[in-house]
Amino acid sequence: MKTAAIFLIDGFEETEALTTVDILRRGGVVVTITSLTGRQEVTSKNKIQVRAEALFDDVKGHNFDMLILPGGTLAIKDHDGLQELVKKYHSEGKLIAAICAAPAALGRAGILAGKTAVCYPGLESHLTGARIGHNIVETDGNITTAKGPAVTPFFALKLLEILEGKAMADEVAEGFLIPLVYNR
Repeated sequence: MKTAAIFLIDGFEETEALTTVDILRRGGVVVTITSLTGRQEVTSKNKIQVRAEALFDDVKGHNFDMLILPGGTLAIKDHDGLQELVKKYHSEGKLIAAICAAPAALGRAGILAGKTAVCYPGLESHLTGARIGHNIVETDGNITTAKGPAVTPFFALKLLEILEGKAMADEVAEGFLIPLVYNR
């Protein structure tokens, strides 16, 4: 069974966080919702309170298969512990994913050099060293990035495909009725 940690900070985009957790869990991935605030409750961009399952310090030593960073705010790039963890995972060739504003954290970590990446339009200057992609979701090596809230189901399905295979991603997409509106 594959595992992932998704990191929430005040101002996170709830669609990007919770839809990703939902789709991955439907596909059998064990996802730990992790707070970067030092407290269990994290407040989303639209003032929705989410209770995290763990604090950053509780999970920073775990060996997850993937780290996931939802956007909503550039503040995620300023968490020093997360920066260290992202650099460590990247140096080990482990999977890292970010959507919307969160790829800025990968840019700050210096792990996008020579990689194709995308982010929320207008934030490309934060993707230090990256080649700016044109797709809504881009995977280059161990890094997957996506543009923003509306593409979250496709981002999450790509992560599920990476972790559990195309057949599982297709099965979950079918349950979401995604094949009716988007030909992957």
